[in-house]
Amino acid sequence: MTFEQHAHSFGAAADAYERGRPSYPADVAAWLAPDPVERAVDVGAGTGKFTRTLLARADEVIAVEPDAAMRAQLATAIPEVRALDGSGEAMPLPDASADLVTFAQSWHWVDPDAGAREVARVLRPGGVLGLVWNIRDESVAWTAQLGELIKRPESRVMAYERPLAGEPFADDEYRTFDWVHEQSRSAFLDMIASRSYVIVMEPSDRLVLLRDVEDLLDSTSETAGSGTVRVPYVTHVHRFVRPPAPA
Repeated sequence: MTFEQHAHSFGAAADAYERGRPSYPADVAAWLAPDPVERAVDVGAGTGKFTRTLLARADEVIAVEPDAAMRAQLATAIPEVRALDGSGEAMPLPDASADLVTFAQSWHWVDPDAGAREVARVLRPGGVLGLVWNIRDESVAWTAQLGELIKRPESRVMAYERPLAGEPFADDEYRTFDWVHEQSRSAFLDMIASRSYVIVMEPSDRLVLLRDVEDLLDSTSETAGSGTVRVPYVTHVHRFVRPPAPA
């Protein structure tokens, strides 16, 4: 499977994505926009997991998402948000029309130079670009085992520690947020099933993987016999400010 096929695979599992993917700490959006802004744009918004957290930080929130099935899920979940067909390299928005542009779990699918140019076009001078990743905390023994079980070469594309953002974005502020996501066992399995490389697996291989994950849950003291799975996360956040245009 190519990078493009993985990037455009999520619509096939939009229901599982909405049920299983974690949300984000409200503190992340508050750090990106300490004072509420006029317009925030969430790009690669998926079903709106991070978009929801922006509602308290902006008068208007717009979601940009290239997959129609994901946009439909978002429109159902948060109908007050305008959901537009577009991408990080091509946003259907006017120049200098946003105060905050975010990419949560999506910048690694964007060409960093073309994406940075497009964000700079859409942002007002002084506006903020926020790059956000939820990463499981694998310092915990059972999540480390999970990571070894489900990692594949296709999944190792998230440069969340030092993401590349092209010109005009230079130095960034960086923070991490530790938190725990509680979800049902079935939602946890949906989270696994909504990963791009799992979506594109042969059905028989996907079934084997999900059974292996269930076996891990059954054998782990933190999750065995419980209907609730508590997953520790570290949310990595990079905050770039758009400089003013050259005089």
